[in-house]
Amino acid sequence: MKILVIQQKMIGDVLTSTIICESLKEKYPASEVVYLVNTSTIPVLKENPSFDRIIEFKNENRDSKFAFIKFLIKIRNEKFDLVVDAYGKLESNLISLFSNSREKVSFYKKYTHWIYTKTIPRVASPITNASTAIENRLRLVYSESELVQNIKRPKIYLTTDEKEAAKRLLVTHKISSNEPLFMISVLGSEDIKTLPFSYMAMLLDEIVKTTDGSIVFNYIPSQKEAARSIYNLTQPETQRKIYFDVFGKSLREFMAILSQCTALIGNEGGAVNIAKALDKPTFTIFSPWIIKKDWNMFEDGKMHDSIHLIDMKPELYGSTSPKKMKKESLELYKEFTPDLIIEKLNLYLTQFSNQK
Repeated sequence: MKILVIQQKMIGDVLTSTIICESLKEKYPASEVVYLVNTSTIPVLKENPSFDRIIEFKNENRDSKFAFIKFLIKIRNEKFDLVVDAYGKLESNLISLFSNSREKVSFYKKYTHWIYTKTIPRVASPITNASTAIENRLRLVYSESELVQNIKRPKIYLTTDEKEAAKRLLVTHKISSNEPLFMISVLGSEDIKTLPFSYMAMLLDEIVKTTDGSIVFNYIPSQKEAARSIYNLTQPETQRKIYFDVFGKSLREFMAILSQCTALIGNEGGAVNIAKALDKPTFTIFSPWIIKKDWNMFEDGKMHDSIHLIDMKPELYGSTSPKKMKKESLELYKEFTPDLIIEKLNLYLTQFSNQK
């Protein structure tokens, strides 16, 4: 049996959807599972045994109709028996349709359900602490009665060489192994997913004050100046504990450095999902417009905890869903002041004081 799993979104989604591949491998042990993903997300998948190979969806396939038609022909020639479309947008709709597979599964949408032989409605509320992001993906493989016993956690696989290189990097920068080391997601992927700079700086001051730990930043190269702005807003005592130049030059290097950290703290995004897949503790600050229950995967209030403005000031939302407040997110962020976060953050940090 030859199976294609499609997930063309960002790193967090691609990583999370590996559980679909893993589940299909378990359900059909003799099958070949192929994972179709965007080029930029491939580094998070290396060494992962949940699928047999990757089909790369390149930017040119999106930018050129001719290239996309050639890609569709390539997919059809693969002769897949089953297609599982976890993306569910126009590109993957067309890929599923032109695959000519006898079985095609995706999430239900009233205007595309006819493309698929089976569609699964997304369930709005989780039944475990895995989050709806996990549970709904697994519904593409398992029946409702099978779901709970087949809950899975996404995993990242690093080589020994990668981890050893990260250890050497920390030693080179004289980062002590006798104190906590926190990776901080100081910036989100966009402004509406980023805590105000001055607020984040105050949280960094609090982390150092509470734990006497060291700090490294997570950001992409284009965000370096913004990250430096946050650094400049911190207290001198905090700056002495921030190793600004310890930075992964690639996604794999970042993941290897994160594997050596005590925990990841900061804005919700792909880095949080990566930390969880590396079995690293996380404290997540959700954007005011993100629906928390969709992405607070495996939260237990200890190893993984989070905070959302709606937890602290529900009156700002009334009966309105956070997602419908997206246009107001920057104004809502002003209400998400550090004093609202610090009490819960400090409680979380106590478990890491004076330990690596």
